[in-house]
Amino acid sequence: MAGAPGPTASQAPLLVACALGIEQLALRSGKRPGGPVRVLRTGMGPRAAEAAVAAALAPGGVPDAAVIASGFCAGLAPGMHPGDLVVAEETRDPDGATPCTGTGLLVAALARAVPGSAVHTGPLTGSDHVVRGPERTALRATGAIAVDMESAATLRTALCHGPRPVAAVRVVVDAPEHELVRIGTVRGGISAFRVLRAVLPAFYEWHRSSTLPRR
Repeated sequence: MAGAPGPTASQAPLLVACALGIEQLALRSGKRPGGPVRVLRTGMGPRAAEAAVAAALAPGGVPDAAVIASGFCAGLAPGMHPGDLVVAEETRDPDGATPCTGTGLLVAALARAVPGSAVHTGPLTGSDHVVRGPERTALRATGAIAVDMESAATLRTALCHGPRPVAAVRVVVDAPEHELVRIGTVRGGISAFRVLRAVLPAFYEWHRSSTLPRR
């Protein structure tokens, strides 16, 4: 007798991984979608993200979950502002690149969930430290549009634990003309927090789409 089929994309849970408590608070305090969603705080940095995501996807956790890396990021492209959204086409770090699933679906869902917010798509690169000044310019020269510390490690680790849809959606909290060390940081942080509070329904819309392949 054949074994029971695995969960479909809409039946499997959605795991949203973020690094910071403030990011987890934003994601949890917004409008809740109707399906199974777990918001995981991983801690800062790629190694912390790897460990936390691996534990969450182990047997006894949510091994079949689709995974979205989310939270705040630093924008690299001129003209970006705090509160802008970044939807990764792929994540990059020294260990390679991970293509993301359903980028167009996410862009459309976010446009409905957060009307009026700019949405940028392109490569999201990883770093193990906060990036400023000339280093930001160098990363932009590689084609990346934003940088954060956990997304690449999160998605790579997720796929190491089996095929599944993966994506990365970040909210710009600091940008070339609005670096964290400058006056206006608090205002930028509030803008980014408000946008992050609004994204979870869009994540669930992406997750339940029947067109998402399980990589």
